[in-house]
This record gives sequence, C-alpha cells and structure tokens, in this order.
Amino acid sequence: MGNQPLIVLSEESQRTSGKDAQSMNVQAGKAVAESVRTTLGPKGMDKMLVDSTGNVIVTNDGVTLLSEMEIDHPAADMIVEVAETQEDEVGDGTTSAVVVAGELLSQAEDLLDQDIHATTLAQGYRQAAEEATEALEEIALDVDEDDDEILHQIAATAMTGKGAESSRDLLADLVVEAVQSVADDGEIDTDNISVEKVVGGSIDESELVEGVIVDKERVSENMPYFAEDASIAVIDGDLEVKETEIDAEVNVTDPDQLEQFLEQEEQQLQEMVEEIADAGADVVFVDGGIDDMAQHYLAQEGIIAVRRVKSSDQGQLARSTGATPVSSTADLTEDDLGFAGSVAQKEIAGDQRIFVEDVDDAKSVTLILRGGTEHVIDEVDRAVEDSLGVVRTTLEDGKVLAGGGAPEVDLSLALRDYADSVGGREQLAVEAFADALEVIPRTLAENAGLDPIDSLVELRADHDSGNEAAGLDAYTGDTIDMGEEGVYEPLRVKTQAIESATEAAVMLLRIDDVIAAGDLAVEDDDDEDMPAGGPGGMGGGMGGMGGGMGGMM
Repeated sequence: MGNQPLIVLSEESQRTSGKDAQSMNVQAGKAVAESVRTTLGPKGMDKMLVDSTGNVIVTNDGVTLLSEMEIDHPAADMIVEVAETQEDEVGDGTTSAVVVAGELLSQAEDLLDQDIHATTLAQGYRQAAEEATEALEEIALDVDEDDDEILHQIAATAMTGKGAESSRDLLADLVVEAVQSVADDGEIDTDNISVEKVVGGSIDESELVEGVIVDKERVSENMPYFAEDASIAVIDGDLEVKETEIDAEVNVTDPDQLEQFLEQEEQQLQEMVEEIADAGADVVFVDGGIDDMAQHYLAQEGIIAVRRVKSSDQGQLARSTGATPVSSTADLTEDDLGFAGSVAQKEIAGDQRIFVEDVDDAKSVTLILRGGTEHVIDEVDRAVEDSLGVVRTTLEDGKVLAGGGAPEVDLSLALRDYADSVGGREQLAVEAFADALEVIPRTLAENAGLDPIDSLVELRADHDSGNEAAGLDAYTGDTIDMGEEGVYEPLRVKTQAIESATEAAVMLLRIDDVIAAGDLAVEDDDDEDMPAGGPGGMGGGMGGMGGGMGGMM
C-alpha cells in the first residue's frame, strides 16, 4: 500500500513543470511582443485585423491590436494586461511597454539556461526597475502648464507614425486646447472631451467645439432651428402621460367620459410644457420620450426639444452649460437652467446634430474628427485618444523626457554602472535589464530600415559624452538632440512602462508549474476529446496567433 502512487489530478488534467513551464511562458510573452514590435516608432508599420464577422481594423496602436487579437494563452494574456494598464494610466506607450516586457523575458531566458534561479532574476529585475525609475526622475524636465509649445510637441509626438500624422500640427493644437478647457483646479477628466467622428471631408477639417454636440435632431419640424442666448433645461425623465404602476382597467360607458379622459391627458401634457416655459427654458433635452401632443405645445411655445438624449450627453450638457438635471418638470426652476450663446441644428456629412456652443468657461468640449473613410477616421480617433492622454498626464505631473530612444539608452548606461555595485548573481539580472531597455532604440532603427548596431553605437557614444537628450532620427538615421527637435514624452509614460513590464516579467518567471484542469477539455466534430486549456492547447493557440500575425506583417 505504501509504495502505490498517489493520484491527485484527474486523468484529463495536463501539467507542465520546471523549465518546460518557464520556457512555455517565456515563448508566449515573446510571441506577443514580436506581434506588435514592427508597429513601433515614426516608421512603424500598420496591421490589418479581420474578425470572424468580417470587420476590418487597420491600426498600429498596440493596445488595440492586442485587445482585438484572440489570444487564449494565459501567460500571453498577462503581457496583454501590460498594454491595457499602460493605456488606462497614461494613454500612450502601450507598444513600448509590451516590447520591453518581451525583451525582459528574452534576456531572462538566456540566464535561466545558465542555471541562474528565477527568484534571483526577479530580485535583480526589481532592483533594476527601482533604480531606473529614480534615474528617470533625475533626467526629467519640468514643464509649466502654460507652456503651450511643449504641450503641442508632446501631443504631436504621440501622433507620430499614426494615421493622423499628416495633420498632426492641427490636431495637436486642438488636443491641447481641449485638455486645457476641461482642466478644473488641477484635475483633468478626459471623459469631458467628447469625440465625434464624421465620415466625409479631410482630416484638416477637424475642429473643436467649445460646448456639446448631441447626435440627435429636434423632435418636430415646427420647432425653431436656432436659439440665441438660450436657456437650457435638462430633464431626466419623460414628457409623456404617466402610466400607473399597477395594471388598471378603465370602463367607459359614455362618449363624454372618453372625451373627458383624453382631455385630462392633454391637459397634463400642456401643464408640463407650461412648467418648462414658465421656468424660461428655450431648449429642453429629455432622456426619455416626448408625447406627440407635448411636441405640439412645445412648438407653439417656440421651444426646441430633443428626446432620448444619452445619459453621457446629458452629463456633458450639465457640465458645459451649468444646467441642473431634474426628474420632473414640476421641479424645474429658473435656477436649474443652463446657458449657451447658441443652440442650433446643423448638418454634418448628411447627418443632423444639435450644436450647443458659445458656452462661457466650458468645462465640456467636443472634438469633431473628419476623415475620408471609416477606417481612416477610426485610426485618427485612436491617435487623438493617445494624444489626449499624454497631454493630460503632462499637465498633471509637470515632467517630460526627450523621446527617440534617448531615455532608454541613458538608463541602459546608468544601470550598467549600477550593476557593479550590486552583489551576487543579481548583478547579471541588472545587466540583462540594461540590455533589455535597448530594445526600444534598436527597434526604432530596425523599423526605419537602419542598421541597429551602428545606431546603438552612435547613441551610446553621444550619451557617454553627456548628451542625455540624444535620440535617433528615424527619417535620416542621424543621432540628434531630441529636445531641439521637439520630441517629448511624459515622464509617466516611461516609468509606467518599466514598472508594469517588470511586474509582468517577474510574475511569469516565477511560475514553474502550469496545470490545466481536466474540465477544460472540449469535444471536436468527431466527438473526440480535444484539450482546450492544457499546455499543448495553449501552445497551439499562440502558434496560431503567431502565424496569423506573421501573415499580417
């Protein structure tokens, strides 16, 4: 009895242990990084994703690519989370974060083959990340919130290499103006910047509206198209006859009773409209329906009415105009009304929209993005979202770094010096971390068709001589001062990328056992068991992804 093996896992379960598990996770992470690496930089390439329904996405935005790709490997998913975290925290640098994470795993793979323990690597990586973050703080430049030139350069840098690059100067100006408009005592919520995508025209026709654009039209043709110096009411309810909360039946025995019943309903609606008019409203936005009879009375009063307005639009209307949403017309008073210099129904590319403009000190604005096709405008939207994120981050933190691979080369040299002071085998991990950071300038050179070795040698030489802002000009291949060129990125883009990439790499390296539960097995068309979640299945999933992405590259 004592010599019989103890079976803990079910027969269907699959288990990978030790170096095999580490190797599998490292390969998965590297595959994700390689899938987006060619999109990095001013000369990065785009990728086309086609989903099962035939929808097409053309982009080089890292987080968009990774979120749309059907990745089912758990280790690969952890690298995707790096991009998602970067997007949520900063708005840009998603590809850089993923590429660094993949290179950290690649460097670790060589050390694991030399029998350096994973926990030693993890400790060394953490020490290197902490030192790198402190070094970035030291070389960061302070930016004043009124320095429009630097803010413009940061916004333009975020759009470089993307679909919006041809009009980046115009869009950068619009982005900076939009972010500054919604800044409120140091707090910036980019949700208060609404982006309206309009297919038709060119990108150069994009504009910023200091106010709100509601993708609706007035409910009746008898209402005015335009209201000047308008008082605005926002109603969180319906302008319809209230229904009973219980099922009720009304027995009518006389035509006069029916007429009285209808007259009472009509009177109710008329009273609602009178309450709106008495409050002094010229325009009313309702998130529910508006009865036909109520529409008639509103038109008689010369009031513009819009129904079924989204709650997000209502919130922006309230913030922009100063209106206070009310749940009932009976509660509406003059103090609840907002103000706008003009409210008008206008046509854009064949669609009617309500423009609420000329708002004093607007805290909610709308960016109208134009483009020739839907795919073009979607990519412009993604570029603008990144740009909004970096300008917001810069205004919040007030610190920026030169771009073009300059911070990574500077950090790499600093970490090699730091490694000499680190005792034990962790020193090898710190040196590997330094090598991994150079993947950014190396990739910029490769994607620009330059020799990565020559480019790195020149960059190192410039940084050794004290030029901390020396970066790679992807267009000429020269090493130039990125500060003079106006290529800047927020400090938080780099610190967040390093921190999240390190955490993901360390977590993956510390895994030495992967167990796929037996209930993840599925049946194929021939009713034969197919392992869906086991290591073999996961490896196949990544292989399929790599092949698909290879076709797209």
